[in-house]
Parts: sequence; C-alpha cells; structure tokens
Amino acid sequence: MRVADIMQTEVKTVHRDATVAEAISLLAEEHVSGLPVVDEAERVVGVISTTDILQAEADWRGPNRLDLIENTPVSELMTPRPLMVSPDATIREVAQQMLYGEVHRLFVEEGGRMVGVVSQTDLVRALATKKASV
Repeated sequence: MRVADIMQTEVKTVHRDATVAEAISLLAEEHVSGLPVVDEAERVVGVISTTDILQAEADWRGPNRLDLIENTPVSELMTPRPLMVSPDATIREVAQQMLYGEVHRLFVEEGGRMVGVVSQTDLVRALATKKASV
C-alpha cells in the first residue's frame, strides 16, 4: 500500500505571518494537531503543532501571556523544514520516517508542491483495514 492510497488531500494551511491565535483557531476547527505553514508562494516552509504551542506556553516569560497568542507570528514557533514524503512511498517507509523523525505527520509532496498529508492515525487505520479484510 502506498501513501497515495491513504493520504488526506484536503489540507488546510496557515501562512507564516499569521498569529498563533489564528493557528489555534484553525487547529480547533479542523480537529487536527498540526498544520503546514506556507509562504507567499504557498510553499511549505514549516509545521506548527499543538506541541509547539504548548512548549511556547510553558516557556513563556513575558509579562502578558496573551502576547504569545495574539501577537506572535506562527513563524516564531513553527518547526522549519518539515519532513516530506512522496505519494509513491510505502506505508512501511512512512512509518519508519515518522518513528525516526519523532513526528506525527508527514506532508506529501509531488513535483515541488504539497498534495496531501499522512498521519499516524491514517497509518493505523490502513493497517486495521487491511487486517480486517484478510
């Protein structure tokens, strides 16, 4: 089974200049734990996750905690250069890349543009479905 068979193709993005508050709203609306961060040309330049936001909250030393949420651009908290995978990659390759990279999702790239995302949940669902059909 390939990534193209299980990836999600409807992927919401957040611009690198968006505020953390905007990213939090989108994360909550979409019921996801991470979003690709894009530049002006819609190229993926990073990923912002709930872990990034919680880490920033835990480390925040400013006098006003709302500054972190309302005035901080996503680019300051995002993880730059997220791991990318081809739609032709196998589930095993993706599982290994997630485990070794200690990430919960990989963005799927083809021809230099993002075409989807595959998460740990997608992998487990694919394994459960395959096992059920045996």
